[in-house]
Amino acid sequence: MADVYTPKKEDKFSFGLWTVGNPGRDPFGDPTRQSLAPERIVQRLSELGAWGINLHDNDLVPIDATPQQRDKIVRDFKNALKNCGMVVPMATTNTFSHPVFKDGGFTSNDPKIRAYGLQKIMQAIDLGVELGAKTYVFWGGREGAECNVAKDPIDALKRYRDGLNYLCDYVRDQKYDLNFALEAKPNEPRADMYFPTTGHYLAFIETLDYPEMVGVNPEVAHEHMAGLNFHHGVAQALEAGKLFHIDLNDQRFGRYDQDFRFGSEDYKSAFLLVRLLENNGYAGPKHFDAHAFRTEDEDGVWDFAAGCMRTYNILREKAAQFEADAEIQGILKEIGNQNPEYEQHLGKYSPEKSLALKQVQFDIDAMGRVGLGYERLDQLLAELMLGVR
Repeated sequence: MADVYTPKKEDKFSFGLWTVGNPGRDPFGDPTRQSLAPERIVQRLSELGAWGINLHDNDLVPIDATPQQRDKIVRDFKNALKNCGMVVPMATTNTFSHPVFKDGGFTSNDPKIRAYGLQKIMQAIDLGVELGAKTYVFWGGREGAECNVAKDPIDALKRYRDGLNYLCDYVRDQKYDLNFALEAKPNEPRADMYFPTTGHYLAFIETLDYPEMVGVNPEVAHEHMAGLNFHHGVAQALEAGKLFHIDLNDQRFGRYDQDFRFGSEDYKSAFLLVRLLENNGYAGPKHFDAHAFRTEDEDGVWDFAAGCMRTYNILREKAAQFEADAEIQGILKEIGNQNPEYEQHLGKYSPEKSLALKQVQFDIDAMGRVGLGYERLDQLLAELMLGVR
């Protein structure tokens, strides 16, 4: 039965073919459920209230498909999208599964492999644009090293930059309406990954030929693997105008990439993220890059997908309650209005302001004795989230 948390198309929730289509395989065990046909995935996600479906090139078209097979697969998929009112907001390329990419696509020491990588990505970009994608994500799954003397990391960075610049020019030459989003990961599957965090990518983007075309696609699990604060990283991307896409899931800190259902582990982190996105007007896709537990059959997969979307909507309501709570907002107002007369000394530098500031006498011992009340604020947040406010 529908309720206020039931997802709707306007929520702009999306999943990947590889997410709900994951058959329950892991490094230690074979699949536990049957693979799902793309058309079946589109149909069921639409019925659950999802808006979009994303894909790697080979999630839809096998790497060894003939041109005729490719055309039929794509035609059938487009028909399913049309019939179910679904869109493809994002596409990407698999440059990590096939053994040819064992030393990377962009950063391989072998220029023949780097050339093949560019060819494969151009063809996948063509496919993504044909399906309507506006964002193209790059996750460098094999862009890293185990033997760190085998590859000069400076050369690797230059190769990565050359590859992205080439593809930006390709998109411009084809007059595609497409932006790129770079996805960081600290480790796995390589022992050491280049660009391990969103911050690394934000710095790198500014060195590209067309930085305005390139943003980031942060993922909850990837930052939590390294023990980082995800909502801080997303805030940096938002402030820089570079949050082009986002991957939502959950993750126990310090573990391998678990890709749990969104909000299933760290409720507070998930709340902070949803509040950040909602309060700052993020209007892009909310993509769930997660997998159902290996214990599940197909029914469990759809429970997982519905759960991701419902949890986001529940947390969105909690964020609205937080903003409407008079006591909480009173504390925040007090925190944000401390010693307003000193604002005159801050902001943009001027010689006059610096001279005036140097004359101010500060009683730092008295300043240090002032309590800030953050314990009370944090407890009120806990009570709100636990449903007793």
